[in-house]
Amino acid sequence: MLLGEFKHNLDSKNRLTIPAKLRMELGEKPVLTRGLDNCLFIYPHRDWQIFMEKMNNLPLGQKKARDFKRFMLSGASEVEIDEMGRVLIPDSLKNYAGLEKSIVVIGVSDRVELWSENIWNEYIGEAEKMSGDIAEGLSEFGI
Repeated sequence: MLLGEFKHNLDSKNRLTIPAKLRMELGEKPVLTRGLDNCLFIYPHRDWQIFMEKMNNLPLGQKKARDFKRFMLSGASEVEIDEMGRVLIPDSLKNYAGLEKSIVVIGVSDRVELWSENIWNEYIGEAEKMSGDIAEGLSEFGI
């Protein structure tokens, strides 16, 4: 399971070191793509396959389904983790997520998320203020 919060720097060649704890769980050939809330997602190959099955079951006749599939898949690619534990972040994804030098890497169960430190700090600050409301809203999901 992918868990934790780590801070790392993007180097001058757009490479980011993935923490060893997360790297082992990601395995070989993880998939990097646009995420939601202006972050990037990295899925282990096995979890990407599960996600793809769900995506392939979306109704082609519904515009929102087509839009979501395009959004998620058009920027997706398998990435190599080099011998130093780094992944290369393409410029298009770097720009989408507003990534600069300081990156927050978080494990979110089935995926890793990459956040600009500034965007993450804003997001988590708001989430902390609303944590009670967020938890209350999850009761409809049985949590």
